[in-house]
Amino acid sequence: MKSFVVKTLINAAAIWVAAWIVDGITLSGDSTRHKILTVVLVALVFGVVNWLIKPLVKLLSLPLFILTLGLFTFVINALMLWLTSWTSDQLELDFHVQGFWAALLGALIISIVSWGLSLALDDD
Repeated sequence: MKSFVVKTLINAAAIWVAAWIVDGITLSGDSTRHKILTVVLVALVFGVVNWLIKPLVKLLSLPLFILTLGLFTFVINALMLWLTSWTSDQLELDFHVQGFWAALLGALIISIVSWGLSLALDDD
């Protein structure tokens, strides 16, 4: 359970950084408290999307992984972020990714930030 909470908070921080850096990713809210709650809920949605849908998409796109030597992973991550944005809109969360290129850059930033925070915050 502790690992789940830590991973969710790491994803929330990474999404916050991506929304801060990338112009096409917006995280809006009335107050700082509202933004923090929104980013944590978006991180939960992002985790569910990556847990349920990403393995299936990776399996179906296995030939593209082999053909591109794994670089297709960036496209998959961007699509998962875009799907998170769509799901967040359906849940009326104030998170939106505008366009594929913003999703690609945002997914790259989220991957780097979450990787760095995972290294810094050991599960033990």
